[in-house]
Amino acid sequence: MRKALGRGLNALISAQPTADAQSQAHATLNVPLSKIRPNHLQPRRQFDPEKLAELSSSIREHGLAQPIVVSYDQGSDSYEIIAGERRWRASELAGLTEINVVIRTPRDDQQRLALALVENLQREDLNPIEEALGYLRLIKEFHISQTDLGRTVGKAKSTVSNTLRLLELPEDMQKALGGGAISEAHGRALLSVSNALERKRLFELILEQNLSVRETVELARQIESGGTLLEEETARLPKPERPADLIALETELQQKLGTKVEIKTRKDPKRGSITLHFFSLDDLDKLLKILKN
Repeated sequence: MRKALGRGLNALISAQPTADAQSQAHATLNVPLSKIRPNHLQPRRQFDPEKLAELSSSIREHGLAQPIVVSYDQGSDSYEIIAGERRWRASELAGLTEINVVIRTPRDDQQRLALALVENLQREDLNPIEEALGYLRLIKEFHISQTDLGRTVGKAKSTVSNTLRLLELPEDMQKALGGGAISEAHGRALLSVSNALERKRLFELILEQNLSVRETVELARQIESGGTLLEEETARLPKPERPADLIALETELQQKLGTKVEIKTRKDPKRGSITLHFFSLDDLDKLLKILKN
């Protein structure tokens, strides 16, 4: 299997496809969306609703730029997605009834997983944690080296190694990285802090003060040189100014809803979250009634 992976994606598909699929193995065809089901080995864990809506709008206006990859199940006369579930979901949102597909014929679940992972990894469709988990599954299930894996997905061994190291982060930091709250570079800086408590403090500081990668790396270096994240040290870091229109919107919502409202944006100001506070069950009931109306 190591040599097969080293030859790339084509070496992972069956050399002898079924008679029904053989004529279509290298061609595309349109298939009803209703006959397609998700990959039960899907390596992707998250589908960002906002990005899915953006892709749906693009598909509605320009059509599907690239077909999805599926396998055919003759028994149920249906297709299972190997790669492209995001495009399939977005096509459904766009109101399409058919989608362009390429048929592959994996021999077994291992081969199906490899196809899904390699396609996703080469398209850079996964977040850093999904990518790291994908690498780990390929290494464990196909018993290949990081060097061979890097050759398969077209990345240097050092890149594969650095991505795999992200799985050494605690679960809360992995979730923040997978959700886009911190970047992969932030994650690597956190990994350089050996003391678990100081690493946790630094992680919280990144979120609270929206630290840049450069600031995070510098603080990590200071910690490893014997420093600590004391109150007086963190107080010197300037807090980012909040936009006046955001503060005004918070005030307006607080007046309308009768409770504390917090609006937080991410590095991308188009994305963020709204937190509604309640201080009793009665407060919660009032909020729910307002939101339902």
